[in-house]
Amino acid sequence: MKEQRKYKIDEAIRKLNLPNYKAALRIIPRELGIASNTFHNYRKLKVTDKADIPYEMVRKLEIMFHMKIGELANSKICCQDLSVLIMEYNSSESVSA
Repeated sequence: MKEQRKYKIDEAIRKLNLPNYKAALRIIPRELGIASNTFHNYRKLKVTDKADIPYEMVRKLEIMFHMKIGELANSKICCQDLSVLIMEYNSSESVSA
């Protein structure tokens, strides 16, 4: 089974016709200010990879592909509210003191 990609970049690019697909592979790295090889590496990132795309570039890609904030990611990021984390931290500190 293929491992899931971290971002939907390839899905978005594959929706283009062939001439636009080829143009996108040249234009996107230029607009992001990165090498085409770096863009290729971004496209191939797996969900389990520690490497990531800088947030500003993710937003630019979402804008280029007419996506809303967070739509480029292939997985949801879960985290507790900071106030809950602070309460847990404070209660663990009082137990260890």
